[in-house]
This record gives sequence, C-alpha cells and structure tokens, in this order.
Amino acid sequence: MLQHRRRHPFLDSRIARWLAIAGWMALIFFLSSLPQLPSPPDPWVDLIFKKGAHFTVYAVLALLFRRALPPGRSIWALSWILAVLYAASDEWHQSFVPGRHPQLTDVLIDACGAATGLLIFWWLQRRAQGSALPAGKPAITPTIADK
Repeated sequence: MLQHRRRHPFLDSRIARWLAIAGWMALIFFLSSLPQLPSPPDPWVDLIFKKGAHFTVYAVLALLFRRALPPGRSIWALSWILAVLYAASDEWHQSFVPGRHPQLTDVLIDACGAATGLLIFWWLQRRAQGSALPAGKPAITPTIADK
C-alpha cells in the first residue's frame, strides 16, 4: 500500500497558495519589465520559444489560481478569467516599457495556455478519480437515455 507523505501545514495553507500566485505574478512582471529578453539567433526559434513561454507561464498561473480559490461551481472559469485578466494587464504594462510593445495575440496565446493547463489538470483529476473506483463499478452511471 502506498503511503502519502503529508506536506508541511504551511505549504498547504491558504496563505502559501496565494504567496505562490504573488511570486509567479512578480516573476511575470519582472520579465515584462525587461526592455529586451535574450533571443536565439534564428527568428523562428525565437518566436516559438517566446510564444511557448507565454503559453506555459499562463497555464501555470491558471493552475495556481485553481489551487488557491475556494472550491465551488465556477472555480475553473474564475481561474481562467483571473489568469487572462493578468495577461491583459501584463500586456498593458509592457506599453510603458521602452523597447516592448503590447500585443493582443500574446493575450490570446496566454488565454489558450491557461485553458489548456486547466483542461489537462481536469482530465488528470477525472482519470485519477476513475482509477480510484472499485473494480467492476462504472465511472459514469448510465442514464435512462443510455439504456
């Protein structure tokens, strides 16, 4: 039987969860404050790297929001909305940084990253719940329409 290691109570506290969000947002803000980020010499590699970073950073931010928000029916949507709002504010912030320019496409990429991160997490949760069911019990109860 597998034993689950308990995390330190602080790491599982509401304060720690919101501090993780604040730290991640601060990292995004810092990177957006730089007039120029390091770039590979190939423009295609640079484009893929930077847009991939946008996608990934906001997937993580949405998951951090998902972990910090109290359980409820709208937790998934609220996590996505908060991540996208921060993405929009980050692009606005870049309009004040010399050498940087806000782009709506970056907000769209960020929104897709946040949605993808949340969908993958939801899928993994559903999959884990399905494997936790007793043998022979269906994961979804059939409805009248299914019979």
